[in-house]
Amino acid sequence: MNEQVWWYLARSSGIVAWVAITLSVLWGLTLSTRVLGKTAPPAWILDLHRFFGASAVIFTGLHIGGLVGDNYLHFGWSEVLIPWASPWKTAPVALGVVGFYLLCAVELSSLVMRKLPKSLWRWVHRTSWILFVIVTFHGLYAGTDVRNVYYRWVALASVQLVLFLTLIRVMAQRKANRRVASQARSTARPAPASVSTTA
Repeated sequence: MNEQVWWYLARSSGIVAWVAITLSVLWGLTLSTRVLGKTAPPAWILDLHRFFGASAVIFTGLHIGGLVGDNYLHFGWSEVLIPWASPWKTAPVALGVVGFYLLCAVELSSLVMRKLPKSLWRWVHRTSWILFVIVTFHGLYAGTDVRNVYYRWVALASVQLVLFLTLIRVMAQRKANRRVASQARSTARPAPASVSTTA
């Protein structure tokens, strides 16, 4: 077997994992913002969101396995599982390790969603934004394909799409909060006193 196979596996699976994470975040934001309206059924969007999330876990596992199997950079299990343990590009690699654990937390919380308090699941799931930022920085500063112009354009487009949908999500949430607060104020107002007249 070619010794570079492990390196090619690590590089390609890392890129695919990042793309899968990006698509999972994008479909999640699409579902929560309903930006597509009635053109796409919510169940279909949810299935895509879950599919890309699961794919991200699988390809991240392949990415880690490829790094350990490669003999060029000599990654061991401690370097790929413990933040700051790698002497090679320590900070970007540490971000990748943290991103791996965040990805596992998000996916595991989704699998046991019905057994968790909704507030806890929501809090864990919202770390997907942090996960996207972390793995994007990891790919840009630890990846060896960053000089590829197509890689850069895809990364730029992905960041812009996530930011755009996140902005829509925040604005929609603020609008919903204002509506709830307005309804709460209207129901909390005391009823006007009835005026009684005596003959």
